[in-house]
Amino acid sequence: MAQGDASAGFRSLFFMLSPNESSYQKLQDVPQYVQQATPFFVGLVVLEMVVGLLKTGSPVITVSDGLTSVSCGMISRIPLLFMRSCELTAYVFIWDRYHLMELPWDSAWTWWLTFLGVDFCYYWLHRLAHGTGTRHSREGGCIAMQCRWVESIFNVVYVIVLIQLIRDLGPLEWVFNTPKHHRVHHGRNEYCIDKNYGGILIIWDRLFGTFAEEADKVVFGLVFPINTFEILYVQLHYYLGLWRRCNTFETIGDKLSTFFKGPSWSPGKPRLGDHVDNPQVTGQEVPRDPSWPLPLQLYVVAHFLLALGTYHHLFENTTVLSQLTVLGMTCYVLLTLTSLGLIVDQRPTAAPVEMLRCVVTVTMQVYGHATPLPSSLAGPAEAFVSLSLLFWALQSSYLLLRIKKKAH
Repeated sequence: MAQGDASAGFRSLFFMLSPNESSYQKLQDVPQYVQQATPFFVGLVVLEMVVGLLKTGSPVITVSDGLTSVSCGMISRIPLLFMRSCELTAYVFIWDRYHLMELPWDSAWTWWLTFLGVDFCYYWLHRLAHGTGTRHSREGGCIAMQCRWVESIFNVVYVIVLIQLIRDLGPLEWVFNTPKHHRVHHGRNEYCIDKNYGGILIIWDRLFGTFAEEADKVVFGLVFPINTFEILYVQLHYYLGLWRRCNTFETIGDKLSTFFKGPSWSPGKPRLGDHVDNPQVTGQEVPRDPSWPLPLQLYVVAHFLLALGTYHHLFENTTVLSQLTVLGMTCYVLLTLTSLGLIVDQRPTAAPVEMLRCVVTVTMQVYGHATPLPSSLAGPAEAFVSLSLLFWALQSSYLLLRIKKKAH
């Protein structure tokens, strides 16, 4: 990365780009800000881990939790690969036929109005997404794309750095969605549920009655926690729960209400439900942290970073890759995240699935679609994957022998 790009990538995290650096007349001229900022975002996460370790004496982020969180973020962006052309086509159609005015792209007023408009729409769409049974990160990502239709400017960067060690930012707490406010949004305490929806500004929550000040210790996580790091289950378990709950109701109206009313709704309750049946939060809860060997943790991190290189390559080259290649690389990323989750969970199926994944990885390396970051590590990466394949092949053979022995 060139020095200028590095500086811009870092400053874009904190909205410190000058108008001359961030104003573009044509869509194709807009840089890939997310890709530019990603290395610095990861760097800040590592910094947070180091500072947290020094201040508290224990890690603030575990390998299992950290990888699962980043994996969810990766999956939330995957729909962009397949919906971006539809979004642009629909946008151009609406703009050509129904736009009321054209604001100057190089005017400061245009940027300020767009900023406020996008953040306002984000607040309401975020709030609506939480107000129905089918709220989910991937749907939120698709909805957020529609927010950017406010103007013909797609240069909007949604970056919220949640650093748990930051306690208070003084007067900024009145205007911005600071780490303190955003912690509340991700808490499972009753006072935290469905609060602080804002993206960049917290003023919308203050205006529309959804603001909550951080009070009791915030316990992060889902209201009904899950005990797995298998990424597909993490993404889909809520739908399975909705379907099971839907089947407990008798009337068609109640069944449909399961999906369109609040997550806590049931017949006889208000539209958004209540929190009577939620597990009690004591403040003593600790996140699930499975005990697994350090070498295995290093293995999972190394393969995750290799997959991250493929993921980066996929988004960088989407326009020049065939749809079949994009689909294949997407499936590979999903397979990798799933397999690594099985390893973290120490499932019996981890060995054969990981062996299959290593075979796919070797194949992709041969065709140049599994390039590490930086690409200079391609040689060592190929050797590492080959050794991994041998290890999991031996593990799978051992498991197969044990199964046959038990059968006899």
